[in-house]
This record gives sequence, C-alpha cells and structure tokens, in this order.
Amino acid sequence: MSDSATTTAIRVHLPTHLRKLARIDDGELTLDVPGTVTISAVLDVLEAHHPVLTGTIRHHDTQQRRAFVRFFACEEDLSHEPHDAPLPDPVVHGTEPLLIIGAMAGG
Repeated sequence: MSDSATTTAIRVHLPTHLRKLARIDDGELTLDVPGTVTISAVLDVLEAHHPVLTGTIRHHDTQQRRAFVRFFACEEDLSHEPHDAPLPDPVVHGTEPLLIIGAMAGG
C-alpha cells in the first residue's frame, strides 16, 4: 500500500468499446493513483484523465459499478468487493493489471 503523499503506477486494461469512446489506442493504460490503490481510486483517476468515461463504468450518483461491468485482477473477480478495499499487491506493484471487462448476457 502507498500513503497519500505518493502515487502508484497502476496498469489498467479497458474493453474495446470504452477504449474507442475515450479514443485510447492501447489496450493497457498506466495511471498514477495517489494514496491507497483501490478500485474507486483507480476509477477516479481514469475518469479525471478521460472524462467521457464518467458514468460508463459506475453510476454518476451512486458511484456503484454498472451491472454489465466487471473488475478482475490476479485471476479473481473483484466486482463484488468493496470498492474502497486495497487492490491485490501484484496490481499495486505493477506486475498484474486491473482488468475492466464488459460482461455479456443472453442465451
């Protein structure tokens, strides 16, 4: 974990439709996240750098994850974890990315 005086470089993978919306060429972004690295902190930085994504991953008002978006790291589904919980150490240390995935539904 990091303290509030430092930033941590976090690798983030976005699904194609969000990359196109934000006009991001690469599948992986590197974001400098201040303080404790949580899903909320990562999304705050992502939305600050790419305001067009605000409201696409989490609701404007509630800040809750949208139904068809999932968060994965270290082969674990973090979607239902508290978004203020620290992310796993491999994500914090940059050896693993945080994956933001568009879930699919249907038969």
